Amino acid sequence: MSNILSFARRKPASAPADATIGAFLDGFSIEVMPRTAEKIADFRAILPQSTRVYIAHIDGTPIEEMVATAARLTAEGFDVMPHFPARIIAGAGELEDWIQRYGDVGVHQGLMLAGGVSSPKGDFTSSMEMLETGLFDKYGFDRLHVAGHPEGNRDIDVDGSDVNVSVALRWKQDFSERTDAKMAIATQFCFEAAPVIAWADRLAEEGIDLPIHIGVAGPAKLQTLIKFSMACGVGPSLRVLQRRAADLTKLVLPFTPDEVLADLARHKAAHPEFGIEAVHFFPLGGIAKTAEYTAQHGQPAARAAQA
Repeated sequence: MSNILSFARRKPASAPADATIGAFLDGFSIEVMPRTAEKIADFRAILPQSTRVYIAHIDGTPIEEMVATAARLTAEGFDVMPHFPARIIAGAGELEDWIQRYGDVGVHQGLMLAGGVSSPKGDFTSSMEMLETGLFDKYGFDRLHVAGHPEGNRDIDVDGSDVNVSVALRWKQDFSERTDAKMAIATQFCFEAAPVIAWADRLAEEGIDLPIHIGVAGPAKLQTLIKFSMACGVGPSLRVLQRRAADLTKLVLPFTPDEVLADLARHKAAHPEFGIEAVHFFPLGGIAKTAEYTAQHGQPAARAAQA
């Protein structure tokens, strides 16, 4: 079925009640970096117990800082998932070293990425090449998430299509079926529900049924979101921010993900088979602000845990 027909069939309805949003946020995850994590005295004071916390590995960050952050978050009781960006890893030896280091502090899962650099620093050019080494299985990494791009990725498909991205996802689907790894797709952040719904429906039609953890930007200044969106290659849903920027009455107000979450939550409630399993927050306006947002909008039990 074409994207246009999927879009028409799955066009989201109006926003649901808060209870529906709360259910949709149950089991959310959040992304941090070592330098942003340092600003939080104790994550237990702001996040529900056992929240999955991804640690983004930006090019140039020493592995020692990554592992120290992973050790701290694990000790505080969180489910830690560091990034493994293929193109900044020198080769199988360095990959094995990283895996061992994380394993030593109790981490046995990771997010597989190509990595946001144009020229690989070593042998790996894609996350698939890392997965094929067998090193994650060797060291007992039992949960391996992979990247998803609901609005395409011009670093991979320079023509604006999603041909190469789709081929990669089909390979990862096959990998999940021939291994014991628990896998899911963690996506880039988006600002509009309709493109996400059309993309998820198309994956299902193509037999790709890996659970989707949809990326959403946490509350932030509009200028901040536009800057990050341009840098990260956010696609057509960027128009949501552009429309807001054109409205002078809203220009100075902080942006919140209420609308996209409400539309996706309502759609999930109406279509339980819909592929989104969880929400993954990018705290572009700060970890504390995003944590506060989840406490206000999440399930009562989660709010109590953060009280």
